[in-house]
Amino acid sequence: MVTRETAPTAPAAAPPAPRRIDMSRMSRRAWIVTGMLVLFQIIAFADKAVLGLVSADAMPELGLSATEFGFIGSAFFFLYAIVSVITGFLASKISVKWILFAMGMTWAVLQFPMLLGGGAAVLLVTRIVLGGAEGPATAMSLTSAHTWFSPTRRALPSNLIAAGSTLGPVLAAPLLAWVIAVWGWRWAFGVLGIIGLLWVISWFAIGADGPYRPKRASSDTEAAHEAAEVTDPDEVTDTDEVATAAVDEQKPVVIWRALLSVAFVSAVIGGASNFWVQGFLTTWLPQYLGTVVGLSLGEVGAMTTVPWVVGALVLLGLGALGHRMMRRGSSAHLAIAVPFGCAAVIAGLCFIAIQATSGITAVALLCLAGGCSLAFPMTATAIGYAVGARQRPILMATLGGVASFGAVISPILVGWLMTDAGYVSPPKGEKPSAEMAANMADGVHQAFTITGIVLLVGGALCIAFLRPERLGATLQRRHVKNPVDAPSS
Repeated sequence: MVTRETAPTAPAAAPPAPRRIDMSRMSRRAWIVTGMLVLFQIIAFADKAVLGLVSADAMPELGLSATEFGFIGSAFFFLYAIVSVITGFLASKISVKWILFAMGMTWAVLQFPMLLGGGAAVLLVTRIVLGGAEGPATAMSLTSAHTWFSPTRRALPSNLIAAGSTLGPVLAAPLLAWVIAVWGWRWAFGVLGIIGLLWVISWFAIGADGPYRPKRASSDTEAAHEAAEVTDPDEVTDTDEVATAAVDEQKPVVIWRALLSVAFVSAVIGGASNFWVQGFLTTWLPQYLGTVVGLSLGEVGAMTTVPWVVGALVLLGLGALGHRMMRRGSSAHLAIAVPFGCAAVIAGLCFIAIQATSGITAVALLCLAGGCSLAFPMTATAIGYAVGARQRPILMATLGGVASFGAVISPILVGWLMTDAGYVSPPKGEKPSAEMAANMADGVHQAFTITGIVLLVGGALCIAFLRPERLGATLQRRHVKNPVDAPSS
């Protein structure tokens, strides 16, 4: 019998070995990028703070009343929500590096019209456009940072970025006060424009998305290969990082269900209470300290920084606490949302108590209240745990945009209360009379009571209802029941 030898079957091609990455190198790069994002936040909030610092000189030169100047302060937030929401959806499609680059360039360019002699109309328009360009700043910074850290490690870098928002006025106030005194108030805008351009150049060279970015691989094989880069057990020794990978791998959900949830609405109200205070601090605090408290321009520049320093310390402390709690297994609700709510409640009580005190005690309460109410990014960080990596920027940016209406209301409200109390801005070069100082105090103190109530409500709601893990589980169950309804992004 003649037998025919069967050709040996070629062995199946082995799957490509996952590309190993140097985690120590990635860690260094992660913190370098985080440092750039902190600077990004510093510049953003310096841009906000400059209006209050130039108010005493700009109001008489531009012929603006307190109500009109308050309106310009509020105008910064007119496009905040619209651009934030649009940018959130864009960030689910394109690299956040280029979104941040475009934002930074826009900020820098918009500073120069006032340096070149713009009037009240130019100030109004540039503040509106600038506010729109800065609206997504916190959400995009957090989104970028989250691509460099696993879920259990995000609390600390998130709060460092949040602390950058408080350091903006801290670093800007003394510098800009000196610039105003030496070169005039218009150069305050020019200096910020130059600094913004320097950041843009640096970000172009350094900025990048990290390994925890949303997967956009072209095939299942590439997606598995890319996932292996992050969770390769030979490279990642911390079992918490592998155990919590599911947070980023949640299936896409119907986003409006998340946006209409009790958790999201609570985060919006809590965030709005913080924006409410930001609107006052960046628009009226310097003039309040100069007129009511009687500080000189240099002293105002220094004293204006105190609430922001307190805010930075609060954020760093709460960030370290949240980092430790989450590494030990606590939920984002307990580690992030509850500390935020407690800080807001403390701030509310301090604002209400200011009217019952005077002198140093009142100023100390104001600084503590302002500092404890600057933790808004914690609400964005917390709500980010409710959805997967691709939809996270949508949720965080929408939260920031909607919550920013608090900052639209407060500057106008304070200006109106001051005007209603009888305050009139003095002519250029003259100091307000004692009567005008008393009228300003009456109006601002009424605003403090309203602010305290807003903070108490926002903080209590976040403590009780900002539960991102519970929301995420509910959304995933609905995704399983209605897979056809879930969008891809």
